[in-house]
Amino acid sequence: MATYHLQSFWGLSLVISLSFVHTTSTSRVYIVYLGTNQFHDPILTSKFHIQVLSDVFSSEEDAKQSILYSYSNSFSGFSAKLNSSQATTLARMDKVVSVFRSKTLKLHTTRSWDFLGLTLDETRVIPVQFTYGHDVVVGIFDTGIWPESESFQEKPVMEAIPSSWKGVCVEGEEFEPAIVCNRKLIGARYYLKGFEEEYGPLNMSGNPEYRSARDFLGHGTHTASTAAGSIVNGASFFGIGQGTARGGAPRARVAVYKICWGLNLVGTCTEADILAAFDDALHDRVHVISASFGATPPLSPFFASSADIGSFHAMQLGITVVFSAGNDGPEPSLVQNVAPWSLCVAASTIDRSFPTEIVLNSNFSMMGQSIISKEIKGKLVNAVSYFVDGVCSLGNWKQRLATGRVVLCFYTPGLVYEIAQAAVKRANGSGLIFAEPFTKPIADVDDNIPTVHVDISQGTMIGNYLAESRKLPVIRISPSKTIIGKSPAPAIVYFSSRGPSTISPDILKPDITAPGINILAAWPPQTPPTLQPSDDRSVRWNFQSGTSMSCPHVSGVAALLKSVHPEWSPAAIRSAIMTTAYTRDTTDDTILAGGSTAGSTPFEMGAGHINPLKAIDPGLIYDMKTSDYILFLCNIGYTEQQIKRIVLPCPAVDTSCRNVHETNANLNYPSITIPNLQSPITIKRTVKFVGWRRTAVYFAVAKEPDGVEVVIWPRVLIFSHSKREMSYYITLKPLKKSEGRYDFGEIVWSDGFHFVRSPIVVLVNNSGDDFTVRSAI
Repeated sequence: MATYHLQSFWGLSLVISLSFVHTTSTSRVYIVYLGTNQFHDPILTSKFHIQVLSDVFSSEEDAKQSILYSYSNSFSGFSAKLNSSQATTLARMDKVVSVFRSKTLKLHTTRSWDFLGLTLDETRVIPVQFTYGHDVVVGIFDTGIWPESESFQEKPVMEAIPSSWKGVCVEGEEFEPAIVCNRKLIGARYYLKGFEEEYGPLNMSGNPEYRSARDFLGHGTHTASTAAGSIVNGASFFGIGQGTARGGAPRARVAVYKICWGLNLVGTCTEADILAAFDDALHDRVHVISASFGATPPLSPFFASSADIGSFHAMQLGITVVFSAGNDGPEPSLVQNVAPWSLCVAASTIDRSFPTEIVLNSNFSMMGQSIISKEIKGKLVNAVSYFVDGVCSLGNWKQRLATGRVVLCFYTPGLVYEIAQAAVKRANGSGLIFAEPFTKPIADVDDNIPTVHVDISQGTMIGNYLAESRKLPVIRISPSKTIIGKSPAPAIVYFSSRGPSTISPDILKPDITAPGINILAAWPPQTPPTLQPSDDRSVRWNFQSGTSMSCPHVSGVAALLKSVHPEWSPAAIRSAIMTTAYTRDTTDDTILAGGSTAGSTPFEMGAGHINPLKAIDPGLIYDMKTSDYILFLCNIGYTEQQIKRIVLPCPAVDTSCRNVHETNANLNYPSITIPNLQSPITIKRTVKFVGWRRTAVYFAVAKEPDGVEVVIWPRVLIFSHSKREMSYYITLKPLKKSEGRYDFGEIVWSDGFHFVRSPIVVLVNNSGDDFTVRSAI
């Protein structure tokens, strides 16, 4: 059995979790996961939790004081303060699925919807798009919301809140439900126990926050408006990026679950709070959950992770959960949120740029990229005058002030522009020109100091001009402009986390890519756009970048699909999004992988770039039920007894592990990943016809990975009114000797109008022995 199988299996015990604990006497917050709710009554379930916890305390009263949350609505478990001995004792109980430390996770911090094809021009829109996610509830797990934003005001066309909704708006600091909640913002909760247990009481003075669902950091307001914000005209950042702002599903309802809090102005989220939010959101009956947070690898086993536990139970209830992939690129194998029952989203660019003119002495000009709203004037200086060896970092500062100076700094390995910004800011500089490899320059709101990004060749030209000048040149940097449609897009952003998955390498992650750079969306007007205390600006719209921004784009599309196809499962929605994605940019060239000059592979972009209009009518889907994921869990080492505890009881669901295979290649996933192809293997896929016509004929075409033969049988699928679901088989045969190299291909089924595309990822790893045909069926 492979190593990653064993890691997942031992995730059900305490072996990995206890590595975080140094002494048996120190109390920490642990999560004790018990699986499905056996009592179907929150009161009885909570009493049962106290009973279980009392076994490791001297009295029931001590157990009650220890507990933070009782997860009793949608699944069963609790979080409590325990020492390592108590945690170990609980982990050994038969009734317990897993015990793990509550870790801290971090956030993955308008034009984009036009770029995706969801235009508001009624002459160009398709009829089903007018639904705009009507009466679908999108749950936002983030830093809260600024409810007065125009993005969250109800429109006259909105009907009464659906009777299925069970959620509430919780009162809190500067958050009065009767005033701020409406038919658009229908739910708001906040979770603080885990954060305060880990970091102490919320510091209201040194770290501005609201003890309520109200947002200070701005991240949650931004993501909520991106996913499901109402239509607002005239949105811009000081005139930059001006246009109409709206979410992907602007008629959808919004429910906010504040699980992340400011810690030194960084969004910080504890797993105890996250799991409490899942417990409530599933009970509230949201339809889609958007969650832009995660933890850098090494990843926890699936059922020692609050995100994976919560999303697994969401899947069983038909709720689609969308996660961000993380911002740890461009190195491989750092992708986060890799469970096969959720969606994982990478980040890419759109066709909008912000050219910013640099003029030296009125006789030399050059264009960089920035988001600057005011003209900057000063003298241009070289970094070597203020920093040792010209390396712009705080440690290299020569204690000389650069007042009135714009400093030219160059990228060096390990020096990112944020470090240079902080250094020039400390030197009291007026601005920064940062020269970096041409695969990296991206305009950004100046977090510390106005910054213009140029590539190294441009920076070299500016440096040469400076060296040849007898005195310091006068520099003028003009306000940034907004240019649309001139830049090839999309391109995967260099920081977007890449695959393969480190705990389930036979499942392709990320699944999809979506816009994640310089996304303009709603912002709290009392929060500076840079979050810096020295920034006294007030804005209603702000630019943000990260997979945090690409995630709500997919969440909005998922809400739109749920509105058009309310009967679709989370797997069907994921399939429609993945199989209709495209892999060419606006110039019909290969989508570039940021951070390199090469084209993107599925490890960077998943199945490709999201195409909402195509996803509405995908033709065929790869559907999955809870029983399909049981096979996956069996294959990675979970026992029948453990699986029975986490799966909702259903006569039609078989929780046995009789048909266990060596890989999960047979999982009916929309992509095909074989991370250890040693000999020919045959796998099975099943597609469901969801077209508008009564009959259809689909033909298969395969683009083979290098050195791998791909045979599909049958190559023709004929669907009728009585035959809506069919299976086909794929045999992959290695034709070369190889080791440690991934190759990529694809399978496309088409009826002439729909093109249902599945990426193929194969690592040929043979030793030259005679081939033996294997089957994963």
